[in-house]
Amino acid sequence: MNTLIRIALLGLALLAGTVQAADPLVISGGNDRAIPIAVVPFGWQGGTVLPQNMAEIIGNDMRNSGIFEPIPAQNMISLPTQASEVIFRDWKALGAQFVMVGSIVPAGGRLQVQFALFNVATEQQVMAGNVSGGVDQLRDMAHYIADQGFEKLTGIQGAFSTRLLFVTAERFSVDSTRYTLQRADYDGARGVTLLQSREPILSPTFAPDGKRIAYVSFEQKRPRIFVQYVDTGRREQLTNFEGLNGAPAWSPEGNRLAFVLSKDGNPEIYVMDLGSRQLRRVTNHFGIDTEPFWGKDGQTIYFTSDRAGKPQIYKTNISSGSVERVTFIGNYNANPKLSADEKTLVMVHRQDGYSVFRVAAQDLTRGTVKILTQSNLDESATIAPNGTMVTYATSSAGRGVLMLASINGRVKIPLPIAAQGEIRAPSWSPFLK
Repeated sequence: MNTLIRIALLGLALLAGTVQAADPLVISGGNDRAIPIAVVPFGWQGGTVLPQNMAEIIGNDMRNSGIFEPIPAQNMISLPTQASEVIFRDWKALGAQFVMVGSIVPAGGRLQVQFALFNVATEQQVMAGNVSGGVDQLRDMAHYIADQGFEKLTGIQGAFSTRLLFVTAERFSVDSTRYTLQRADYDGARGVTLLQSREPILSPTFAPDGKRIAYVSFEQKRPRIFVQYVDTGRREQLTNFEGLNGAPAWSPEGNRLAFVLSKDGNPEIYVMDLGSRQLRRVTNHFGIDTEPFWGKDGQTIYFTSDRAGKPQIYKTNISSGSVERVTFIGNYNANPKLSADEKTLVMVHRQDGYSVFRVAAQDLTRGTVKILTQSNLDESATIAPNGTMVTYATSSAGRGVLMLASINGRVKIPLPIAAQGEIRAPSWSPFLK
């Protein structure tokens, strides 16, 4: 699993809702277990069964953060759908700290959703709001409500309305494989195809505006970097250099792209200004420099290099050229991703004395490292824009799959992606407007 192999292989349509709330209620860390929350099945006044269970989606969202644990619907004593029906002693008996209720009403061919969140201990309403949309937007509305509740309770912006990019590889014969670039909800639902090719597609990544993606395609039999507009499908080829063209990474403002080129003989980090197409070399070392990732200042680039003998993560200032090593724990650290607050570095990690690759998070202030996964060959970690969850590629029953894990380590679940073949190279979107 050397660095060269890692490089070369594989609108939210929701109408704006309104929320009314009291002062923010922020839950701090330090709990030994997830916080029990009840998301009661929403009342529905239509005649037919809805195709999506909004309460279940909201509950799963809250669970996936690793901070909350939804109470199963079958354990609920009562099923209120509005504030006046909430009997707090029922929820105290179940140990719930918070309870969310809601109702869905048909309105002129659309759906109107009312929701409210309560603190069980104080018996006070924490938040209330409404949102509307079509039947095909039930998942969007559920993610929206989960975002609102999560931010109200934690002070952290919810990331449940974000999207994932990933690549599938469906092999038909020794000489025939179909590669598909897909976009889905953050939880793997509603995948749509953005590109298909008989040649590999690698390293997809969202631009900060969420409207463009960059990726590596082998459609010309050699790796080349393309930018594609998500809504229209329009594509632009950015690179056509000899040798390796790989690992694209968007700058925070979205007008530059960092990537890896070996046109001068050795894999190095370069930056291209997308307006002028001017190219600038950032690293210059006999080691392999790869997998760039931008800091939010637009001047710092984190990257993987084996300049010390084995892959470790470094950072460089593109103005001064200074280079600093970031990781020291473990004999292999690669594929750096930063949380939005830049306090946590997520990476592929191998501990000293072990041969397995796992996803780990390093506290950049304390230098401590936490192992987040327990598989044997985890790779391509990507972090949610609010820093609470990561998605990564691994193998299960001999097949490439995507897993989701909470940063606090409480949640590890497979993403139920409806795709054939191997699934690899996940990339999380920014917050979407």
